[in-house]
Amino acid sequence: MAKRSSQPPDVPPEPPRRNHAPRGIAALLAPVVRPVFRRRAPAAAALLADWDSLAGPEFAGRARPVKFADGTLTLACTGPAAMELQYLAPTLIGRLNLGLGGGPVERLRFVQQAEPSAGAPPAVRPRVATLPAANLPDGPLGEALARLYIAIQSRD
Repeated sequence: MAKRSSQPPDVPPEPPRRNHAPRGIAALLAPVVRPVFRRRAPAAAALLADWDSLAGPEFAGRARPVKFADGTLTLACTGPAAMELQYLAPTLIGRLNLGLGGGPVERLRFVQQAEPSAGAPPAVRPRVATLPAANLPDGPLGEALARLYIAIQSRD
C-alpha cells in the first residue's frame, strides 16, 4: 500500500529548515581547504595540516614538512637541526606513522634552509623604576602596590 501524505497534492512541500547555530572553525574551513588537499595524497594533507601535533613540540619546532611523495617526507630545517634529526629519524618516522595510521612515511629527506629572519629585533626600552607619586602605606601592602604600579608602567 502507498503511504498517504498529510498535505493536499496542490501544496508544495516545505523546504528543509536551516540551522543557524554557531559552527566550529573546522567546519567552516573544510570546504575551502578540501579542493587544495584533493590534489595531494590524504597522508600528505594530514602531514601538512597536523604537523605540530603529529611530530610533537621537540620536532615541530626544528623542522617543517615541505613535500611528501613515494614514502619520502622532505623536511626543511637548519644545518645543525638536520644532523640531529638524522639521528632521530627512526623515532620521528615511528611517531608520524602512528599518528597517520599504517606506514606511509618510509624515509626522511632533509633540505637545509636558513631560519626565516624576523627583520630587525624590536627596540627594547630600558625599564625605569619610578615610584608612584601618591603616598603609599608603609609595610608589605605599600611595597606590593609599588611593585604593581611599576609593572603596569613598564608594560606600556
